[in-house]
Amino acid sequence: MNSETQSDGEVEDAEGGGNPEAWATFNNNFRQVQSVLDRNRHLIQQVNENHQSRIPDNMVKNVSLIQELNGNISKVVHLYSDLNSNFTSMCHQQQQRSNNSRRDS
Repeated sequence: MNSETQSDGEVEDAEGGGNPEAWATFNNNFRQVQSVLDRNRHLIQQVNENHQSRIPDNMVKNVSLIQELNGNISKVVHLYSDLNSNFTSMCHQQQQRSNNSRRDS
């Protein structure tokens, strides 16, 4: 994502303004989310293969795989919640800066 929405509807390029540290945090959070989602894809494939094999030991392994999958879903929810909080905070800060610069003009 290369742009952010300002309070007055204008779009500002991330390289041209905004908070580089905030954008780096967003980028890091999205990478973490993608990593967990990639792991979940792998876990789902393993669960499906184990289920199709109908081998009792593989079915037992599915219990821990599904528990890990469930925990990973909670991680993704937490990461998206953090992203939402960070984005909201960044928007409020940008709006305050914009309002302050208008008052100073």
